Amino acid sequence: MDATTPGLLTSDVLERADVRAALVEHDFAAAFALIKKWGGLSQNRIASACQLTPGKVSTIISGAQRVTSFDVVCRIADGLRIPGALLGLAPRPWEVARNTTQQARSDVRGAWPDPDEIPWRPDTTVDLATHLTRSDLVMDRRALTRALAGVAVSGPALLDSLEGWLIPAATVSEPRRPGRLGMREVEELETTARAFRQWDHQYGGGLRRKAVLGQLSEVSGALDDHQASAVRDRLYRVMAQLAGTAATMAWDIGLHQRAQDYYRLALRAAHAGGDLAFGANVLAGMARQMLYRDRADDALQLIHLAQEGAREVIGPRARAMLHTREAWAYAAQGRVAGFHRATGKAAEDLADAGTDVDEPYWIAYFDEAELAGVTGGRLLDLARADPGRHAAQAADEIRTALERRGAEAGRSHALDRIGLAECQFLAGDLRAAAAETTLAVDRGTWCVASRARSAR
Repeated sequence: MDATTPGLLTSDVLERADVRAALVEHDFAAAFALIKKWGGLSQNRIASACQLTPGKVSTIISGAQRVTSFDVVCRIADGLRIPGALLGLAPRPWEVARNTTQQARSDVRGAWPDPDEIPWRPDTTVDLATHLTRSDLVMDRRALTRALAGVAVSGPALLDSLEGWLIPAATVSEPRRPGRLGMREVEELETTARAFRQWDHQYGGGLRRKAVLGQLSEVSGALDDHQASAVRDRLYRVMAQLAGTAATMAWDIGLHQRAQDYYRLALRAAHAGGDLAFGANVLAGMARQMLYRDRADDALQLIHLAQEGAREVIGPRARAMLHTREAWAYAAQGRVAGFHRATGKAAEDLADAGTDVDEPYWIAYFDEAELAGVTGGRLLDLARADPGRHAAQAADEIRTALERRGAEAGRSHALDRIGLAECQFLAGDLRAAAAETTLAVDRGTWCVASRARSAR
């Protein structure tokens, strides 16, 4: 076949989410079965196009044999005219001849744009949401297993891709289709996004994740239409909140790379909707992910990016939260003085915070109990290296957190109980450590932890 030969698969087959997911995962058993079903190709036709024997195709479809050879993957791509990007390949020679290279590149890993694309385009953000939710909603157990191996991006590759956060969004032409969403529907979506966020805060990821992705897909579909400007901006804000929840839920079940994808989508959506305060919150979430991945330098850069981009709009409660993430990074770097300085700033900002109505609902959780719990957790990190200096203070902070928030805090309460037992152990008081551990079990901490669908 030469570059002008038409492909065996029509564009509607290649656009199917199940076909694309199978190809991206190199699940050729599923891909060939779907191509037979939706493309109308027999096993003999597939075999002939890919320079395979019919018997080989049969064993692949049955799952008895997997395709691992690079040459065979290339033959499948060229024979069926599958864009290289869908199979993790460079654009094939026939793609260049047919001027499809740019489209093929947009299919890679949820269609993330080139990091150099500045300013950010709101319509690209909608495309990202569509591709991500499509691929995730059809992800089967085999694809999930492979996705668990994905590693979050870090260093310049991550930080450079976020520079658009500091620059106003690009102006793009409006879609042709008229949108008919009203404020009442938007308010219902906002209520749903808020409920999903509460689910995640209390229970972590798990079965509810698919519900969040389905709602996110609906919002991206609505943004494909030409909505009134006020409706459009609020829809982007809903998208940001749903994507942020999807990120933490993905992280909870060990999908670190996918979590980062949703964090980046949330940041772009907040940017498109003019919600810089929530964007700063998303960057704080990304920083926390980097801290769990032992990338303290990256985390600090992300916090500084959040502070720079939202300095004029965030309230004292959100500023306090950002300072605690900054303190966490300093603690991870072993910078004890920097940790205490940032923690002190967090306490000062929190003291200036007013009522919950003065700031967005999503930051209402950050109160004196949360500050004590976060501070105690980071002092516990320091105590593991120098228990004599930090263990007692860590225990005091964690006790304060336990006194001010009960078991209804779910995951946080469970971690506080376990942390306090560890503080006593590090301080050398084994009797107290055993007593705290027994208390944790007797008060149902493990029950609380088991209900939280969180790998953390």
